[in-house]
Amino acid sequence: MSSIDTPARTRRVQYPESDGKPLGETDQHRNLMTDLIFALKWFLTNVRAYVAGNLFVYFEEGNPRAVVAPDVFVVLEVEQRQRRVFQAWREDDRLPDVVIELTSKKTRKADQTRKPALYARLGVREYFIFDPYGEYLRPQLQGFRLVDGVYQPMDEFPLRSALLGLELRQEDSALRLYNPRTGERLPTSDEEVLARRAAESARAEAEKRLAAEIEARRAAEAELARLRAELHRVQGDQHGSEM
Repeated sequence: MSSIDTPARTRRVQYPESDGKPLGETDQHRNLMTDLIFALKWFLTNVRAYVAGNLFVYFEEGNPRAVVAPDVFVVLEVEQRQRRVFQAWREDDRLPDVVIELTSKKTRKADQTRKPALYARLGVREYFIFDPYGEYLRPQLQGFRLVDGVYQPMDEFPLRSALLGLELRQEDSALRLYNPRTGERLPTSDEEVLARRAAESARAEAEKRLAAEIEARRAAEAELARLRAELHRVQGDQHGSEM
């Protein structure tokens, strides 16, 4: 067989899961990322949506350099499951609908210029940026909506994600999410654990009280039965003596 007849081998494109660089986030950045991802997953449990963060999102098949890794992002209409990377062409060409970047002096240029330009091109409909330490961003929390391909700043307070139905509020150096319909603040994983423990403790205490009440009722019924039996005996003795 000549070389002309030999079928060409298709080169397999590699899509790395990491760029090999250390992440280098502060404790606050890392905790915020974890808390926001948990809260969003908790809130969107019954919604078809994928929530993740610091995960490579590839947006051009065959081009591993066409990649971005948002701190926190939500892709609507996509199944929530474990992924090593997110490849748009394997997800019905879906890309993040909402992105939250936790910024710092080190990342300010990318977070304010390069990333917003890319996100706008990719069609990310809502973009939020938060500066936990107040190092440069004023105000520390800002939001933008994509309008005709260009980001327009949100001017409402508190900031609201129309796509998610959530409010975003700064609380000191933390970013918290609220359900505006109920006023409920979405929990962090630590708060959820504490709430679960408190509920379990309250339930155990209630069961203990119920058991004590049942035992007291049984004791009272037994005492009443004893008194009735004693009364019946006394009345029987009196009747016998009168005969």
